[in-house]
Amino acid sequence: MSGASGPFSTWRFDAIGTGWQIDTSEPLDESARGRIDAVIDRFDREWSRFRADSVVSGLARRGGSAPAPPDAARMLDAYAVLDAATGGAVNPLVGASLAVRGYDAAYAFVDRGARPAPRDWRDRLRWEQGALELDGPELIDVGALGKGRLVDKVAAEVAASVAGPFVVDASGDLIVAGTAERVALEHPYDSRRAIGVVEVADAALCASATNRRAWGDGLHHVLDARTGEPVRTISATWAIAPCGIPDPAMRADAIATALFFEGGPESAAEWGIDWVRMTTDGRVEWSPGSKAELFT
Repeated sequence: MSGASGPFSTWRFDAIGTGWQIDTSEPLDESARGRIDAVIDRFDREWSRFRADSVVSGLARRGGSAPAPPDAARMLDAYAVLDAATGGAVNPLVGASLAVRGYDAAYAFVDRGARPAPRDWRDRLRWEQGALELDGPELIDVGALGKGRLVDKVAAEVAASVAGPFVVDASGDLIVAGTAERVALEHPYDSRRAIGVVEVADAALCASATNRRAWGDGLHHVLDARTGEPVRTISATWAIAPCGIPDPAMRADAIATALFFEGGPESAAEWGIDWVRMTTDGRVEWSPGSKAELFT
């Protein structure tokens, strides 16, 4: 990501296993930073499948019911849309499928074979009347859109804390508000190269690629929930959502995941999201009207 335009104050920190950078037109004071830390910590305690004390880890051990986190309906309703659009390829009960392929809480990276996620997840997982309920133990994973949702939450806290433009960047999943950023689209097979650039202004951009969180013999974090097998046809995706729509980073993150499957472009069009994706054989595709400047 290029530097934000104008004189900005920068705060860098690590959280949820990734690096963050928040650029603001004036420094965030200690109170604002504390509130942002609290937002991130609460989200992690609710949704992380990598910590034993989280809400989703508790449900994975015993099933049953727990108080629903504030984001439950917003995120799981979006999963229902993605599930329908991709024919079941995107599913929030894919956690155990990822774990048995090696992407587990211990980061063992030992493949124990493919496990499809439960196709009937909408019957087994319920979110209503303030409760999150699972019909039996199962591991919820919100990786398809969770980091984007957290970027939205952090951006809301930043906007409430300082006047003027800002950028919230969680290692490539970002919101740019009141300014513009020229962002390189990193080549998934060579991090020294870009396949293009795009200007992001008053918008969220989220990206996903199979070269990140990859291990073993062709394994990576983007699984087809129907089979438990890693995606083999798409290598990288980028989605840009305007800040004028609800939950722009969450929706951009969701579309960046859906673009690995059939139905992703249609969902992007319905939500008003521009996109670019690269196939594993090197072809580049993009949405009608995309403003990205592509080099291929």
